[in-house]
Amino acid sequence: MARTTFQGPVRSMSGIYQQGPAAVVEITTSTTLNPVSHAGRIISVGGTLAAALTLTLPAINMTADPSSSGPGQSPNTANNEGVMYRIWVPTTIATSSLKIATNGTDMYIGSLLSVDTDTSGAMVGFTANGTTHDFINLNGTTTGGVAGTWIEIFAIAANKYMVTGVILGSGVVATPFATT
Repeated sequence: MARTTFQGPVRSMSGIYQQGPAAVVEITTSTTLNPVSHAGRIISVGGTLAAALTLTLPAINMTADPSSSGPGQSPNTANNEGVMYRIWVPTTIATSSLKIATNGTDMYIGSLLSVDTDTSGAMVGFTANGTTHDFINLNGTTTGGVAGTWIEIFAIAANKYMVTGVILGSGVVATPFATT
């Protein structure tokens, strides 16, 4: 019996997984993320940034598929519930900062585990309050952004982005969550 090899994205319970060169998107300038170009991929940001770089998440759209789309979900729906963005810092952020912003209406819920990499290896959890935290600020030291930092952000409900991940920092680590 001949064996067939699948050469495309693999669908799982949590979405579409990518493989190959298109699976990693390197970003070096401020960018508004979108589901088509960035969701389900690894967004790589780090190193010497010429200026503060901001990744802006799109507004969460919870509208239903139009009745004309037929049975099941329309692949052209504007609804982005469940979309996941994975941000990875492969080299320590230096000379500037990385900000991950919502559109100002959507807020973060969830938590990030911060690990102190330069002294004790102490771990501290920081939680987003779900009502005013609409920024994650990584500065390459105290609020995270040391090489190996990763953050996953999910459009989970109306006006709520759920966040999880491990941020690596140095010095006296502090919360990366902020208000505009």
